[in-house]
Amino acid sequence: MAAMTSAFDLRTVAGWFRLVALLEAVSWVGLLIGMYFKYLGTPRTEVGVKVFGPVHGGIFIAFVVAALFVGIAVKWAWGTWLLALLGSIVPLGSVIFLIWADRTGRMGPVELVQPGRSVPETT
Repeated sequence: MAAMTSAFDLRTVAGWFRLVALLEAVSWVGLLIGMYFKYLGTPRTEVGVKVFGPVHGGIFIAFVVAALFVGIAVKWAWGTWLLALLGSIVPLGSVIFLIWADRTGRMGPVELVQPGRSVPETT
């Protein structure tokens, strides 16, 4: 349980990114369910798309901003940036990217940068 708590430590850029990535995936699922009921489901309704469309849009922007912050903090290579952006577009891709980035050490325990403090070096 301690590992899970430290992974989502909101005092770190990586913790915020992990949280936003999971929220982005959940909002994708909500939007996909909403689209199902809009086009195929019974009864057909647009309420899911009207609710989850803007929610997902906002979280998508938050994901890109969070990726920008963590990428700068840990000095991602261009390929990692590209995979993060692709992960934001593909349904549930944010979670797939997050798992890959964690397993390959691309997330690192990055602390929030406070005035007067420098970003820790990564290997």
